[in-house]
Amino acid sequence: MNDVLESIRSWPWAWAWLALFAIVVLRAGATFAIGRLIASGAARGREPSPRMRVAIERVDHWGPPAVTLSFLTVGAQTVINLAAGLCRMTVPRYLLGLVPGAALWATIWTTLGAGVVVALTRADDDSRLLIALVGAVLLGVVVLTVGTGRRSRSRPDDDGAPR
Repeated sequence: MNDVLESIRSWPWAWAWLALFAIVVLRAGATFAIGRLIASGAARGREPSPRMRVAIERVDHWGPPAVTLSFLTVGAQTVINLAAGLCRMTVPRYLLGLVPGAALWATIWTTLGAGVVVALTRADDDSRLLIALVGAVLLGVVVLTVGTGRRSRSRPDDDGAPR
């Protein structure tokens, strides 16, 4: 395990950043391409879900800034990139949002992500346990928050219509 960590630490920051940048450009670009294929008729007759309709409308309205800002979120990246394809955003316009968003994402993960890995490898056993506990609590809060939000949106009002 220490050999692997030493190997990772020996990478120059720029190489790690470039690798993460390439990964996110390929993943997000593929999601966009799938959206374009669906929009071109691969799924005729199917209406998008209400959540996807909202994402399509927002991406169509806000364009590249919506794509860029999606990289600051967890979970919305895929929906926004797919919506960009579904609303048939042009490739040059999409790239105006993708490139800075991917650069931002790669920068966050090569700095904060690497910092967490280094902190975990240098921490003693008690500190690792504390870090794991804090991470589990944060994950639990996110799961509960997302779950509560979904349940409240799907619960019908007094008139029987969903919220």
